[in-house]
Amino acid sequence: MKKVLYHFLILFLLTNTTILLAQDRVTESATATRSEVLSQNGMVATSHPLATQIGLDILKDGGNAIDAAIAANATLGLMEPTGCGIGGDLFAIIWSAKDQQLYGLNASGRSPEKLSIDFLKSKGIDKIPAYGPIPVTVPGCVDGWMEMHQKFGSMDLPTIFEPAIQYANNGFPVTELIGYYLTLSSKRFKDYPNFASTYMPNGKPLEKGMVFKNPALAKTYQKIAKEGRKGFYSGETAQIIATFLQEQGGVMTVQDLKSHTSEWLEPVSTNYRGYDVWELPPNGQGIAALQILNMMEQYDVAEMDFGSPDYIHYFIEAKKLAFEDRAKYYADPAFNNLPIEQLISKEYARERKALISERSARTYDAGKLEQGNTIYMTVADKDGNMVSLIQSNYRGMGSGMIPPDLGFMLQDRGELFSMEKGHYNALEPNKRPFHTIIPAFITKDGKPWVSFGLMGGAMQPQGHAQIVMNLIDFNMNLQEAGDAPRMQHTGSSEPTGGKMTDGGRVLLETGFSYETIRALMRKGHKVGYGLGSYGGYQAIMWDAENKVYYGASESRKDGQAAGY
Repeated sequence: MKKVLYHFLILFLLTNTTILLAQDRVTESATATRSEVLSQNGMVATSHPLATQIGLDILKDGGNAIDAAIAANATLGLMEPTGCGIGGDLFAIIWSAKDQQLYGLNASGRSPEKLSIDFLKSKGIDKIPAYGPIPVTVPGCVDGWMEMHQKFGSMDLPTIFEPAIQYANNGFPVTELIGYYLTLSSKRFKDYPNFASTYMPNGKPLEKGMVFKNPALAKTYQKIAKEGRKGFYSGETAQIIATFLQEQGGVMTVQDLKSHTSEWLEPVSTNYRGYDVWELPPNGQGIAALQILNMMEQYDVAEMDFGSPDYIHYFIEAKKLAFEDRAKYYADPAFNNLPIEQLISKEYARERKALISERSARTYDAGKLEQGNTIYMTVADKDGNMVSLIQSNYRGMGSGMIPPDLGFMLQDRGELFSMEKGHYNALEPNKRPFHTIIPAFITKDGKPWVSFGLMGGAMQPQGHAQIVMNLIDFNMNLQEAGDAPRMQHTGSSEPTGGKMTDGGRVLLETGFSYETIRALMRKGHKVGYGLGSYGGYQAIMWDAENKVYYGASESRKDGQAAGY
């Protein structure tokens, strides 16, 4: 008995010593809910464990990071339809080990040819609705997959799609968080055409633990695997999509789908304390993260405690300034001469930072320049290729429009157009709307370091900047950087219209001290809390010295990072 008590006492002391050490570290950084995952040959980090395992299986079977990313994304479209699917858009940043460079892919869709401000106003519509056929833009995801596969893929498409097809036919258990969001979506969409037959088997919302099958999506995937791009953007599938939307009052045609193209482009970057942080240029919002970092670099962030009032205050004010530019200038570059180089320049950041005082600003103007709801996942392979990929339907599941017998919902990205003529982001035919989803990448001395992303609407650029500072300024490890409490500012001017006049609102995740909250309020900030609004993070880091991958997965999601 004494021996048992002795061992128990030793265990207790060791356990509590570990806790105390962990607690001591909290004062400098943050609490990690789990350790980083380490491996040598490959790494996959997604928001669903089964999708992660499929990506890993593809790598083990000889596929590369691009093949694994497509396979995992197809699986997420089945298993996490509340966040993504082939009815939505896709963006990616890819590090090619062979070329030793980054490639950017914009696979976002455009508005229908017949959709315009004048057309909507003739129908008595002054604001683009959130749901229904009107906000549906051409889904770019499938074309994005095909572009990635054609340029970098190594496996054949049937092999890549087979795991998702098998799960769609045979079923899989719904996870906790996705079940929660599916239940909410069922309340909103249960009376929309084809929703109940697709996502409410036996007339009940899908909940945690229920086994879900989607044979209609399996058939759609089989066509894509067999016919590639044509299996989605022309032929029977395209005709079903167009006919359904027109029956519901939309204007999308088969030609709108058939004429869709993705765009390969160069990522843009800023150097933050010796690290190059890469984002994609508009029509996405990625450069807002670069603008925030350029302003924050002018402060000695490392000397500020994580979660201190000064750190949060300066960050929020920098965010406000960046988002005023976002509201004015971020749009489809095919329709505008965008001043991107000026927006992300260090000189411009110094001008904007000079506007920040010790008090919360109620309003800012955009800079005067010369005119010039989502999943995130990342994959790395044994050859050094890395994929940073984000994909979404917007507003959770999307528009509510589910074409018959296809097994997926169409996105509602068109809601993000402005109805103000002359605005950079004004609705026009065949135009890409302002986009919220953004992948990110960090290099050091021209070599890959971290592939990461953080989903969640306007939270994304705020989250990207916080992750970068967590890693570089606060010296957190990859998992800590994602698990650390986050802050979010809401109420800035938006690309759809409207102006910030009251300073907006600061939302703080649990983990910030009461003293910090009081100090922020004394600076004039309105502080509150937001449930589920802080995004979802996945990341892979390359340790060039030891030739090892580190993986991290969002503790706020159902996800997993795994390697081999």
